[in-house]
Amino acid sequence: MFAMQSIAIIVALNAIQAFAFSTHPSSLALNRPTHSRRCPLFANNEDLDTPSNHIPVSSRRHAALQISAAAAAAVLAGSYPSGAIAQDADTGKLIEFTVNNLDGNEGSTGTFVVKTHPEWAPIGVERFEALAESSFFDGCRVFRVLPGFVSQFGINGNPEVQAKWRSQNLRDDPVRVTNKRGTVVFATAGPNTRTTQLFINLSDRNSFLDKQGFSPLGEVVSGMDVVERFYSGYGEGAPAGKGPNQGLIQAKGNEYLESAYPKLSYFSKVSIK
Repeated sequence: MFAMQSIAIIVALNAIQAFAFSTHPSSLALNRPTHSRRCPLFANNEDLDTPSNHIPVSSRRHAALQISAAAAAAVLAGSYPSGAIAQDADTGKLIEFTVNNLDGNEGSTGTFVVKTHPEWAPIGVERFEALAESSFFDGCRVFRVLPGFVSQFGINGNPEVQAKWRSQNLRDDPVRVTNKRGTVVFATAGPNTRTTQLFINLSDRNSFLDKQGFSPLGEVVSGMDVVERFYSGYGEGAPAGKGPNQGLIQAKGNEYLESAYPKLSYFSKVSIK
């Protein structure tokens, strides 16, 4: 028992260290895209009507402690992932995304397919499949693309539609498989705050996200070359960069994005095969 507690403490300390790297301007090459003022994959789901909204230092420290505690609990529960993607029963669905504006060029299209894995993250899979079935992702822009790290999406282009989901938070799934290239994961605003935003991992070096509680729910099984062509020219989002501001996306939807960021890649159709 003492050994398990020691492991949990080490995991917690590593989570805090990883969080610190992600918010420090001199972060290591692995964390190069994560030097924004907020945790790199936190979905900006609260107080979104303020364009300059960001997570203050005190809140980030509190979030770090929550994340590290969750990581420690996962170890004690025996649910912490190994380095490999688990191979389990074939129970998921295939969801096809048709993408426009590849490389920022209107008319340049392609498709990729995500396979869900309920055995990895049953709560997350249920929400992801429900969003796909309701055509939620149709018209969604991939508003944050950081090559070698992640591509993030999942804010509906209609603010009225998006507003209906803002308070529908999900409980966290334990992290059962590692964050590696091609895995699909919900973004969060802290523990138990997943709603609609997701990201696709673009690197096999993202396993440090396991310690922060990001639980993969599926994987890209075809078309990863299409995913790699999402337009990335706008860089990191505001306020850390010149890319789209999540608060303004939530408030104004695609009207804001089409005007200010017309080259963003977007999903013209998403369907369950």
